[in-house]
Amino acid sequence: VGPTRLMARFRQAGVSPILPVNEAPGLAIGLGGVGVTLRDLVQLYTGLANGGKTHTLHDGTEPANAERTSATILDGQANWQIIDILSGVKPPEGALQRGIAYKTGTSYGYRDAWSVGFDGRYVLGVWVGRPDAGAVPGLSGYVSAAPILFEGFVRSGLATVPLPGKPPGLFSPRREDLPVTLARFGAGADGLVQATVTEPAPTIIFPPDGARVDLGTNSVDASPLVLKLQGGRAPFRWLANGKPLVGIDRRRTATWQPDGAGYSTLTVIDAAGRAASVKVFVE
Repeated sequence: VGPTRLMARFRQAGVSPILPVNEAPGLAIGLGGVGVTLRDLVQLYTGLANGGKTHTLHDGTEPANAERTSATILDGQANWQIIDILSGVKPPEGALQRGIAYKTGTSYGYRDAWSVGFDGRYVLGVWVGRPDAGAVPGLSGYVSAAPILFEGFVRSGLATVPLPGKPPGLFSPRREDLPVTLARFGAGADGLVQATVTEPAPTIIFPPDGARVDLGTNSVDASPLVLKLQGGRAPFRWLANGKPLVGIDRRRTATWQPDGAGYSTLTVIDAAGRAASVKVFVE
């Protein structure tokens, strides 16, 4: 595990990732922070379509004696888990479900977008962008590249080849069999995966709503106000009169130093986006 081993795995698969000059690989490459050509990206996805083994692409322009290699990038069980996830991605608007697994991506600054998909035999990659790498407002992999990907499979005229089945011995529990801390996701009415909130909404228990709190704000030794909440999902963001307090905290206590006397509104927002507020008078 680590960026250096991931780069080595890329090269074993015949892929040449591009990094800034004299820059060492960092953790960001695991999230797509590395330059990869569309051809290399498609070659990596041949591994997913072939049980974890990549195959060198060829388009007829290579020398007749060009070496064709293969490399194992994932074991069979891990490979199927990824296929299972990608095959459940909702098709782009207006496209029919074709039994393919696919992924999309959008570069920083909306400079380009891509989508790669595969069935049990064929892999197709799509790149969308400007040749000068200029920004394109509204460009995204799901909106711009994925529809072309699905249309490409349709226009190919090729019958869809079923994706590989679940390998024997794979641990694949049902959602209802998961521990409560892991059973957080389910499909919404729109078919998209959504977080399932299991904790009660946050509530500010101190100070109570409408409280008058004497902190000695007119003295040089004014005390900070201790804030307490219950419920909610960590981490938490506190705001005073609409302005965020410094940092995001996993604790259910915080402190706030008022800048003067008068009414103030205190708000806390949890990781699920739920909020609670109280209005207090500080003196």
